[in-house]
Amino acid sequence: MPPIIQENMAYNIDLTKITQYDNIEFVAKQVVEGFITGMHRSPMHGFSVEFAEHRQYNTGEPIRHIDWKLFARTDKLFVKQYEEETNLRCHLIIDNSSSMYFPFRDKYSLAAPNKIFFSVYAAAILMQIFKSQRDAVGLSVFSDKLDLHTQARGGDAHQKMIYRELEKILQPIGQDVRRGSMVTDTLHQIAEQIHRRSLVIIFSDMLESQKNLEELMLALGHLRHNKHEVLLFHTFDRSLEYDFAFENRLYRFVDMETGEEVKVHANNIREFYQKTIHDYFHEIQVKCGQYQIDVIPADITQGFDQILLPYLLKREHTV
Repeated sequence: MPPIIQENMAYNIDLTKITQYDNIEFVAKQVVEGFITGMHRSPMHGFSVEFAEHRQYNTGEPIRHIDWKLFARTDKLFVKQYEEETNLRCHLIIDNSSSMYFPFRDKYSLAAPNKIFFSVYAAAILMQIFKSQRDAVGLSVFSDKLDLHTQARGGDAHQKMIYRELEKILQPIGQDVRRGSMVTDTLHQIAEQIHRRSLVIIFSDMLESQKNLEELMLALGHLRHNKHEVLLFHTFDRSLEYDFAFENRLYRFVDMETGEEVKVHANNIREFYQKTIHDYFHEIQVKCGQYQIDVIPADITQGFDQILLPYLLKREHTV
């Protein structure tokens, strides 16, 4: 697995030693500081006078004025010198159904996460960005029902409460929990409860049946109809869930939501599975494009740069 934090970063943390029992807020802070410091130290490419309205970012400054689009072009951090401070209302939504607990392990770390572990830490890391930019934030968690919904607020007390709720999600890890997902119904419910225009960020593996995909897209469209910006992080384990990189032997596959089992030789279904999942992922991308929803594939084995940079670029568009 590629290192999540580059070797030349000042804030280095051994992610292989982080388990579900570590303090989420502390880990999130370390990851964000490493991410920002690492970008600040990246070599400069292609800077010219056309960027005269920018100045270089200085370590320790608030990051809310960084021009992330310019960073994407130059690999260097610059600040919009005359940018006005703009605060967002952000709402995090986490799918906590049983399928999000794949792959199942006895112990988890950020070097070997499952989908829910990755999503919780990704949400916590984004919370650190919200905090630094004084953005209001809300959280919704759902499985077969809406388990939690908070309105977006600012302030340390509210953010501490959200960190505690994120930590609670990880507590059932290791237990045999069978929970379906009601993505469609829940998203409609959440859309009705977010009363002010927000940037809505969703973490879900999107494992709905093919026939339910159109209804799911309508639910996401409900958020867009209510004038929210929507950023969907489609979480999955690329090696196992997309490439189907199982050994050439007999396996017992278990539906994590229903408990239904099937025994099959991996080689006998690999080609069919790969085509089916490729078509399904492609259809998600196409339909999200039709609803003007930004969907970001989030391979849980590839760290958090794939979360942070798309969010920051989305924020540039939103503000």
